[in-house]
Amino acid sequence: MSGRLNEARRVVIKIGSSTLVAPEGEPRRVWLNGLAADIAALKAQGADVVVVSSGAIALGRRRLKLASGALKLEEAQAAASVGQIALAEAWTEALAANGLTAAQILLTLDDTEERRRYLNARATIGALLTLNAVPVINENDTVATAEIRFGDNDRLAARVAAMIGADALVLLSDIDGLYTDNPVKNADAKFLPEIAEITPAIEAMAGRPGSDMGSGGMVTKLLAAKIATAAGCHMAIALGQIDRPLKRLAEGGRCTWVLAKSNPAAARKQWILGALKPAGTLTLDAGAETALRSGKSLLPIGVTAVDGRFERGDAVIVRGPSGAEIARGLVAYDSDEARRLVGRRSSEIETVLGYPGRAAMIHRDDLVVV
Repeated sequence: MSGRLNEARRVVIKIGSSTLVAPEGEPRRVWLNGLAADIAALKAQGADVVVVSSGAIALGRRRLKLASGALKLEEAQAAASVGQIALAEAWTEALAANGLTAAQILLTLDDTEERRRYLNARATIGALLTLNAVPVINENDTVATAEIRFGDNDRLAARVAAMIGADALVLLSDIDGLYTDNPVKNADAKFLPEIAEITPAIEAMAGRPGSDMGSGGMVTKLLAAKIATAAGCHMAIALGQIDRPLKRLAEGGRCTWVLAKSNPAAARKQWILGALKPAGTLTLDAGAETALRSGKSLLPIGVTAVDGRFERGDAVIVRGPSGAEIARGLVAYDSDEARRLVGRRSSEIETVLGYPGRAAMIHRDDLVVV
């Protein structure tokens, strides 16, 4: 099962607060340097790596001298504001020591749900990966409009994995995987190295959050697993509080793998084809239809007509010259802009729209030929 990590081309690593932050409220810098070395090793193998890191509130509360125990919402947000600077600094130093560039991104769960913000976040992360940076993502607690709930970064990591088409999601935690019962309280609890499907029986095995410093628990990890595996991403729950945790995992170290039934590309294509309601239609010429059937992106020059009203990122039906549906995809422009680009070359986009837009009307990664 170690091959799932070694063979992954795009990996999301989630680190909990209790794993990254020592009890005295400071980053575990030696451990973090080892993790950064593991990330550098994955990248040397050709993998893209994205980090979702908790720890801002835990770091900030010490600097603000806040008492132990539960925090009020405004106190948690203040601690996150202060701690985010310390968290970014710790990651920057650790990654730089291994020849890597850190990039900070603050997201909320809403950013992964609202279509336009989702697309902007996805494009930014994609650009950073192309530029060989390591995006370090954290929940944007300082602007949360609802109570900061336990486990948000588990779910956020899963949604980021789905957003960017990751092959593997690794949750580094304070436990080495899923058991049939709480292993601390029940010596007969059995370790589960692999889960093919999250059934009600599996969910019943998950306990309540048990870490004093972190906010997650096995319940939220299984919720994250549902999100990740539905997007074609395998997910591992592994012990983080050991030296070089990813190296050990790659070498076959103990963990629980929750398996996806498809790969990210297939899951995304099925989502585009079956789960989204089309908001409009693009009609193509014969040359564009041939290009699409050969695996190319749809360029504006091949579009002959635009019907309906839609926003960037909406699903649209693509029809050939005969009027028959030949594909569905996520369009890169809203309907008004798309109409202005009909029949235009990609080199003319900036002149027509006044800004340098995307070259494709629908990128091949966002297109399903039927």
